[in-house]
Amino acid sequence: MSPTSRKRPDQNQFGITTLEDISTLILQSHDLDETLDNIVTLVARRMGTEVCSIYLLEDDGLTLRLRATRGLSRRAVGKVAMKISEGLTGLAVEQGKVVSILEPQNHPRYRYFRETREERFHSFLGIPLFDRRRPIGVLAIQTLAPRQFGGEEISALSTIAFQVSSIVVNARLLDSIRQKEEQANRFVRELEQTRQNRSHQPGEAENAARSDYRALRGTPAYPGVASGPANLLDERLGLTDIVDKADVEPRRERALLETALEKTRIQTLYLEKQMAARLSADDAAIFHTHLMILEDRGFIQKLLSAIEQRRHSAAYALKTVVSDYIEAFGRMEDAYLRERAADMEDIGRRILANLMGQSPQPLQLKNPGILVARELLPSEVASLEPEKILGIVTEMGAKHSHAVIMAKSMGIPTIVGVKGALKRVTPDENLILDANSGTLYINPPPQVAEEFRRLEADRHREIQRFETFRDQPARTADGVEIKLRANIGLMGDVAIALRNGAEGVGLYRTEFPYMARGDFPDREEQYLLYRRIVEEFGGHPVTIRTLDIGGDKALPYFAPPHEDNPFMGWRSVRVSLDHRDIFRTQIEAVLMAGVHGPIRLLFPMISSMEDIRACKEVVAEARRHLRAAGLAAAEKLPLGIMIEVPAAVYLAERLADEVDFFALGTNDLIQYLLAADRNNPLVARYFDPLHPAVVGALGQLAQTARKHRIDLCLCGEMATEPMHMALLLGLGVREFSMAAPFIPRTKAFLSRITLGQAEKIARTALGFGESRQIREGIRKELAEQGLVDI
Repeated sequence: MSPTSRKRPDQNQFGITTLEDISTLILQSHDLDETLDNIVTLVARRMGTEVCSIYLLEDDGLTLRLRATRGLSRRAVGKVAMKISEGLTGLAVEQGKVVSILEPQNHPRYRYFRETREERFHSFLGIPLFDRRRPIGVLAIQTLAPRQFGGEEISALSTIAFQVSSIVVNARLLDSIRQKEEQANRFVRELEQTRQNRSHQPGEAENAARSDYRALRGTPAYPGVASGPANLLDERLGLTDIVDKADVEPRRERALLETALEKTRIQTLYLEKQMAARLSADDAAIFHTHLMILEDRGFIQKLLSAIEQRRHSAAYALKTVVSDYIEAFGRMEDAYLRERAADMEDIGRRILANLMGQSPQPLQLKNPGILVARELLPSEVASLEPEKILGIVTEMGAKHSHAVIMAKSMGIPTIVGVKGALKRVTPDENLILDANSGTLYINPPPQVAEEFRRLEADRHREIQRFETFRDQPARTADGVEIKLRANIGLMGDVAIALRNGAEGVGLYRTEFPYMARGDFPDREEQYLLYRRIVEEFGGHPVTIRTLDIGGDKALPYFAPPHEDNPFMGWRSVRVSLDHRDIFRTQIEAVLMAGVHGPIRLLFPMISSMEDIRACKEVVAEARRHLRAAGLAAAEKLPLGIMIEVPAAVYLAERLADEVDFFALGTNDLIQYLLAADRNNPLVARYFDPLHPAVVGALGQLAQTARKHRIDLCLCGEMATEPMHMALLLGLGVREFSMAAPFIPRTKAFLSRITLGQAEKIARTALGFGESRQIREGIRKELAEQGLVDI
């Protein structure tokens, strides 16, 4: 086949299949160089190009060196190097963007290397590789015939480049672990000795804590009562402590380990299918970082040495080796690197499950029970099996964290801030969780258990009473219609929303499906997911918020740079506008899904007129791109903004002229208005939805929305409290989005209050200057109106 007759690939198919095949290549490779060599061969073949090369930046940050190539002389690998101020490859790093050039030999930055024999090539495409906005190398494509690369080709290759960056970064992380090995081992040995000493000599306080009946206190996050055995999420591997075995047969333990490793590799490749029951087939993806670690020779050799030289069982060898890695990662100064300990924990849990002959299940819970953990992250909550989680207890966390908000969406009784829970609860102990009062009862006596059985029966009767409101429209006692929509984050939330009578989606948090992936989903994957959700709601509107990462929401493959205050830093729409290719891909998927039902597009954390206008420019660009590709897109797509920073409150009059609706994000708005970190227990009392400044701001926004005739939807957790709902209704809010289990009880409350009563409550609140006065005033009004029992 001549160079000019090479057939260009279908880019949609190229992107999906190449990403999948790179995942397989990781399993077939034993080190970084072999992986890169396999990748350039695959990409060159799929792209129909004569050359694909990867250059990596050396430690000095100034020198690029050829590390892998298909098409150039292999003798040049490792030898050809240039400064970033030299050559077209250096230009891609220097400019930090894609460089596409026809007849590169005529470009002033062209540099000739005799070893590569690249004077034959008449087109050059260089795509920079980044780690958290810091350049680490270049993916370079060259062809014999002049070739102008199209936008879709560059987009597909940019996705490949992003994956290559992840592979390089994680390989280097493993190298840094090896370099710190001696220090890590010494630290872990000392720590293990301390643990053993403590286990043999328990103190009086610990013995007292292990007595049969005890109660622990925490902060209610989601109400309800639950009982069942304790399922402990161990801080290391997700299971209770592993003990070593005597009379170990190294050959047998090695065989067990090798079988478990192979099973774990295969399960990681098919993680998408394994998690589909909880998310959707489009939400889940392969974790490339985990595959790299599972194939790392150093990691495997440590496990084998622990078995053969120290004669540990395979399970105990796994515990000690993974502990070494976790400790080493945990001591790193860079916050991003410290967070890689979570990858090792996850890998350890899944290998251990295979060693024990268990099928890997989310969080490794064998029986339904109450989950007790030090802390839960949003990505961990995303993998929960709701039917096995009767309740949640965490030592850390705050009731307004996003992980807890996800637990609420699944209707799981939850309390947080229970100090010492993991030390005071043993596996399978009988627990009663009273999430109404924030109390955890451990091995309760019969009279306590009987009382809670009565409470549980009352709760079930209450649920049955609320069931009568599920399919009824939300109306006040005097007939004013209110829209109650659901907050969702995962495909599994759709059924919960429909079951609770939600009239569509007021807030779809698209970042949660991203958290269960190994890289950014492409346009087709997102389109299929959004289409499915829209069709499930059968004509009710679905409000899709664009990717909102940062703060307490990080992606495993895209961590933000270290910031002293990430909640007020590079997050949310700021990240999207700095990565327009990722932003545009998501918006294109939303526009395509809008053909199948009513969708509203929501932009988070807007703080200026420039922000919203830049977002609208990306929407227009996405429309042009779809039109050029001949793809159908929604003709009319209402655009809205999250009002969650004070600047947006003050700019509301101007912003209302730019958008079709406002969405009130009260969790963040209250946090920023009152300078109170909602996850910090030291200032939790300052996070007050009934602070006069908050009440005044909400009233002002409702008035602005009415004046400009645009919709206003309150999407925070504030509306789930009857006291708050009465106030908001009186201020003029008529649309709410909340965790779906709250919808029936909210309908029940609305059916008993008139609009006039709510407006009187609002006037009372606006007349006070202290939170205490507002709270007492609302309680008094509700009592006078006979609504105190709601």
